[in-house]
Amino acid sequence: MVMLHSIAALLAPALAAAGSASAPAPDTVVLHVGKVLTMNAADEIHSPGMVVLEDGKITYAGPVEAREGGPDPVLALDTWAVPGFVDLHTHIHSGGFGDINDMVHAVNPELRAAPAYRPGNGVIEVGRAGGVTTLFGIPGSGTNMGGFGLIYKSRSTGGFQASVVRDPGGLKVAQDSNPQRRNASDVGVTRAGMEWNLRDVADRALGAYRQGRRDPALENLSRVVSGDLPVLIHTAGSEGVVNTARMWKVKYGAVAVISHGSFDGWKVAPALAAIDIPVNHGPRTIDYYSSREGRIVGTASEFVDAGVPLFSLNTDSGVIAEEYFFLQGSMSARYGADAYQMLRAVTIHPALSFNLAHRVGSLEVGKDADVVLWDGDPLDPRSSVRSVFIDGDLEYDRDRDGQLF
Repeated sequence: MVMLHSIAALLAPALAAAGSASAPAPDTVVLHVGKVLTMNAADEIHSPGMVVLEDGKITYAGPVEAREGGPDPVLALDTWAVPGFVDLHTHIHSGGFGDINDMVHAVNPELRAAPAYRPGNGVIEVGRAGGVTTLFGIPGSGTNMGGFGLIYKSRSTGGFQASVVRDPGGLKVAQDSNPQRRNASDVGVTRAGMEWNLRDVADRALGAYRQGRRDPALENLSRVVSGDLPVLIHTAGSEGVVNTARMWKVKYGAVAVISHGSFDGWKVAPALAAIDIPVNHGPRTIDYYSSREGRIVGTASEFVDAGVPLFSLNTDSGVIAEEYFFLQGSMSARYGADAYQMLRAVTIHPALSFNLAHRVGSLEVGKDADVVLWDGDPLDPRSSVRSVFIDGDLEYDRDRDGQLF
């Protein structure tokens, strides 16, 4: 057995053979750690615990067991093994070269973010060092329907094909706030106008789907209104989120997720819970100016306590730097939310709400080997990431790569 600080040295022969310090790890890695937070449906926690990574998948996650043959376990009793974080609202896939907004039309169902994706760019690299392994990279919110984003891993190796999980990964809609500043259509700068824009294009896509008629501009949108692809809706404030939920979840029956829900959106959390729509909250997770009681409100706790399903958090990176995703959970817990639920809010809940849980979000047999080793509680600001495995490959090691933030 070897200590954690030697994990890169343990893998050195395979890395040297491949001629790269960031080459794929050996086919099998056995992690013997101080604590395993599986984040599975049974909320199993093993202390100490073991996670086995084989050929890019998790083949064991549970209590420590003796193994016959194979590699020696990496003894890392000073660490917690946690699933890689999943962030559903990010804008860093191009590496900081600006957001993607086509301001010619108010709705852009034919636009995709994938051509702007730069795998392993420097901004993603730092986010990976913060434990984020899966991201939904999306167009901006300059128009009512920015287009389709892609789901990708924060890998530094393998390029586009190795890192992309799903393309298109889902639709990005902006139903209030930002498009009102300057939309491509005069109609789109009012709430009623935005409603008309979105219903018009969604109805046309639904009609094409029902008639079996192929329209290249509406093809991906037809997959949303038929329930095949999810939609993430930028909407904030109590006056907007309920109407948004009614449109996408009730009228169209889409796999819909409210994004933001910030400011005083928490006041209508019971209505969102009744509609049974998930909320992907952030990056502003407190309400400090609209409460009649004149108090700071921890908005995450309000959504969770109201029974909103699959509550999750986001950074809207770079509004909040991707590497501080954990801090969204930390501060939400600081302002009243249950800390374990906030850990679910950055792992399994976003995965479940966006049809990704068969691959990511928890440490379970058969899922992608996306494992992050922390030197303490992941939501404790005093903790930091020691190592990150993505698809079984050692993509970040603090002792090898340095402290990146």
